[in-house]
Amino acid sequence: MYQSDITQFINQLKEQKPSLEEEQRRGRALLWDKQPIDLDERGQQQKSRVNQTPYVYYQNF
Repeated sequence: MYQSDITQFINQLKEQKPSLEEEQRRGRALLWDKQPIDLDERGQQQKSRVNQTPYVYYQNF
């Protein structure tokens, strides 16, 4: 069966470093997988925000 050069490289890499996939999963979990959002807490945070003035650089003193 034909395998491209890239597929052969990846298979070699996995043979040389069996823990590679687990390390990738941990890295993904660290950067991308997020905890579920608590909707009550999120609503409370949005209610407690201070509204921004329409023109930020000018303040009426």
